[in-house]
Formats: sequence, C-alpha cells, structure tokens
Amino acid sequence: MTENEPRSVIPNMRLDDLLSELQVRLEAVLATRDRVHALLDAVVSVGSDLALETVLHRIVETAATLVDATYGAMGVIGQENTLVQFVPVGLSEEEIARIEHWPHGLGLLGLLIKEPQTLRLSHISRHPESYGFPPGHPPMGSFLGVPIRVREEVFGNLYLTEKRGGGEFDEDDEAIVVALATAAGVAIENARLYEDTRRRETWLQASSEITTRLLSGADPQEVLTLMARRAREMADADTSAVLLPGADDEDGKTLRVAIQDGEPGTWQPGGEVPIGDSLEGRAFVHGEPLMLNDPRASEIVGAIEDYSLLGPMVAVPLGAAGAVRGVLWLGKRHGRIPFSHSELRTLYAFAGQAAVALELAETRKDAERLGLLEDRDRIAKDLHDVVIQRLFAVAMTLMSAVRLVERPEASSRLQSAIDELDNTIRQIRSTIFALQTPREAAGPSLRAKIVEVVENARGHLGFMPALSMEGQLDNQVPPHLADQVIAVLSESLSNVVRHAKASRAEVVARAEGGRLTVIVEDNGVGVPEGGRRSGLRNLEERAANLGGSFELSSPEAGGTRLRWSVPLD
Repeated sequence: MTENEPRSVIPNMRLDDLLSELQVRLEAVLATRDRVHALLDAVVSVGSDLALETVLHRIVETAATLVDATYGAMGVIGQENTLVQFVPVGLSEEEIARIEHWPHGLGLLGLLIKEPQTLRLSHISRHPESYGFPPGHPPMGSFLGVPIRVREEVFGNLYLTEKRGGGEFDEDDEAIVVALATAAGVAIENARLYEDTRRRETWLQASSEITTRLLSGADPQEVLTLMARRAREMADADTSAVLLPGADDEDGKTLRVAIQDGEPGTWQPGGEVPIGDSLEGRAFVHGEPLMLNDPRASEIVGAIEDYSLLGPMVAVPLGAAGAVRGVLWLGKRHGRIPFSHSELRTLYAFAGQAAVALELAETRKDAERLGLLEDRDRIAKDLHDVVIQRLFAVAMTLMSAVRLVERPEASSRLQSAIDELDNTIRQIRSTIFALQTPREAAGPSLRAKIVEVVENARGHLGFMPALSMEGQLDNQVPPHLADQVIAVLSESLSNVVRHAKASRAEVVARAEGGRLTVIVEDNGVGVPEGGRRSGLRNLEERAANLGGSFELSSPEAGGTRLRWSVPLD
C-alpha cells in the first residue's frame, strides 16, 4: 500500500488542474454568452426607437454598459469634418456645468474624424495626438473610439473612456463595440428615413393647409402664423419667426419681425432689425437659404441680440431671388443636432410654395377689388346718366308749372319741391364722387371723418345735424387740408353745442371750383355782442394762414351762419 500512495496523488493533482481549467473556460463561455445576449438585447433596444436624438443617446448608453465604461459620448460629424453635436453619457449636471466647452474636434478626436478607424488606448494622454481636455473636464484614462458609418458615410464616432475597475479595454470590448456600431448605423439610417418621411408628410399637409387658407380669403397674418408654426414642427425646431421688409423702409435696410412662434424671448414681434451682414439679411438679399451650426463660432451673425441659448439656425427666403417677400427663420437650442441639408431643401421648397400662395392670394384680392371698383363705377354711371337726368327733367317740369299756378300757397309748395329735388341731385352727385373714390387701406376717408364728427355732435345737441357733402372731397382735398376741415367742423359744432341753444343745425362740406368750403348753420340765439371769440379767432387764423376767408353772419330767420373757405391749391 505504501508503494502505491505516490501513484494515487499524481493523477489527483492533474485532475484538479484540468477541472480548474475547465471551470475557467466554462466561466469564459458563460461570460461570452452573457455578453452576446447583452449585445443582442442592445441591438434590439437601439433599433426600437425612431427619434434620432433618442437613438443617439441610447447608443452611447448601451455601449458604455456593454464594456463597463464610466463615460461615453457620441460625436456627430458635420460639414468640413467638424463636430456639430456632442452627446455625453455618465456626466452629472454639475460636472457638465463645470466644463468650459465641449470638444471642437481637435487632437485625438480630430484624428478619429480624419482617419475613421477603431482606436484603443491604455491611456489617452500618452498618444502623440492627444490635445488635452477643456477646463473643468473630469480626468480620463483608458479610451476606445469606434466610427459609426451610415452606408458609406461616416456619421460620427463613438467614444468610451475610463473602464471601471482601472483596467483597459480589451479585444473583446472592441469587438462588442464594433458590432454595436454596425447596428447603430442601421438604427440611425432608419431614424433618418423615418424623419424624412414624417417631414415630407408634414410638409404636404402644411402646404395644402396654407394654400387652402389663403385662397379661401383668410387673413395673411393668420396664414403667416400658421406657416411659422408648421415649419417649426416640420423641422423640429424650438423657435421660428417670419421677417418682412420694414413698413416704411424704401431703401430695404431693415426687416420687421411679423410673426414669432415657439419658445418666447428670441424675437420681439413688431421690432425692426437691420439687414446688414446678418444671416437673415443675406437670405433676403440673395434669395438663397442659409444655415449656421454654431452662430457663436461664425463670422456671420443673425439679427438676434442674445445667442446664449441658441445653437443651429436657418434662414429661408420667401420667394425666389429678385422677388423675395420675406424670410422664414428657425432656431434650435444650443447642443441640439443641426439642421440637415435635406431639412433645408424641404424648408426652402415649403417657403417657396407658401410665397406662391401668398402671391396668388394677393392677386385674387386685387381682382376682387378691381371687380368692386368696376361695379361701383357702373353704379355711378347709372346714377349720373339715368337717375339724375330723370330728376332734373322732373325739376324742369315743375319749374315750368310754377308760372301756371295762381295760388301762392301752391306755388310755394312747388318751389319747395323743386328745391328738394335740387338738394337730392346734389346728394346723388356727392354719392357718385364717393363711389368713384377708391377706399385705401391707409385710413378712413375725409367723408367718413366728417360723418364721424357730425355723429359725435348728435349726442350733445340732442338731434342729428343735416349733412351735405358735395364735390370730390376724397380725391381733391390734400391731407393737410383734410385735417383743417375736421378741426374747423369740431370747433364749429362745439360752439353750437355750448352757445347756440339751437334745435336745428346744418353742415355743408363742398369741394368745387378750386375751393374747399365748410358751412355750419343753426337756428339758435346767434352770436352775442361782446362775447368771447377765442374759438372763432382760431378759425379765422386757420383760414388766413391758408389764403382763405372766414365769415360769421346771422341769417334773417335768426341763428348763426359760419362759412370757412380756402383754396384747394
């Protein structure tokens, strides 16, 4: 038995070693299985969302979890091989606030942009291309960088740093992240396609809605508001605005903020902003859409005073070059993904179609206005050629009949009827002039102002003064004389209210024979001797300053008759 004891120990030792090795390999197999399952779950999770920004954040979180990294980030590459967006994971809000700025794509990150290949390092600072970290950035050691390709395009790079436990990223970690990056490219492409489809659908709906609203007679301001809202939704922007040429800007040096939609505080609606060398101004002058990814890092600035919360922005002209009607502006908060060229093209087409719809709506309104003027002109001709001629014939017949009437009472009644016909003819002629006067949008006409002054006096007098307006008051009277007429009428009727104690008053405004005449007559107590004449003196001075005349008299039947007349030249 003693001779066989050593022989039994050796096989047992070899068996223990083999079992230990088998256990290690089984653990490796189980770990590999778990990582493969985790990778498969990660691929499913990454591809389960179609919102691009959500997809990017999920990719970074998943990669950091798979390789046990403390920090992760996605750097999106834009034009001219620069970082246009940085999606970090693993940093608290306090740590993010302490970082002076996000990486600009220099140093080691710039190397991955120029040479999109997998890069694995034991320590970042030991690489010759290491550029260091911005102030406030937490220290980082181990590093794993993997490019993400969407078809043949390098969309960005996935950065993972500081493996937990102080170790280094190994080949398995690299293989896992490379596999995830392949799936991430597919997920990003799907998200892009989904957003393009959603954008086109939104664009078609918005274009149809705007065109329908405009052609159905909706107010242009309402349609511009709708356009700004739909464009903001279509591009997933945070704020939008519509800028139009300044109201009284003949030189084309300013744009007016007509509409602001979305987050408040970016623009002040109604404000005037200089065109200058701004993003909005260039889009307006050249008729081409423009885009900025980081306004604070560009020589081209916008007309906005405060860029502290703004990041990517676009300015799209409303209309083609040479016929630009305004600018559609959209902006996103700082740190959000920039506008794509596909979005810019869609916005440009949308703005162009909206401009065409605005043009068609204005043309339709012009046609309606022309039709209205033609109808008014036809009515005026009918009144002049038919109604007035018949009334004039009746008046002539009555005048010839006056001589045949022997009774004075009947003759007086006929003469009164003739006088009424003459007044009616004058009123119809005044109506004809009013019909032939186009109503401008700048403000109420002189006739409308005169009617308003007389109607306002009605409440103080207790009765409605008779009103007669003769001649082309709206066409022949210049604005400065129109203001004088309103002032004279207001003062005259005020005197009637305060002093006349009248039960009847008559107002005549006439523009005939190159003169503008205002007559106010009442049946009151008249002007007392030695009474205060400050108001009347003002009327006299107004007439004298304009080379006219002022008369105040008392008719035989009593009361007061005021006549104010100035030349129309």
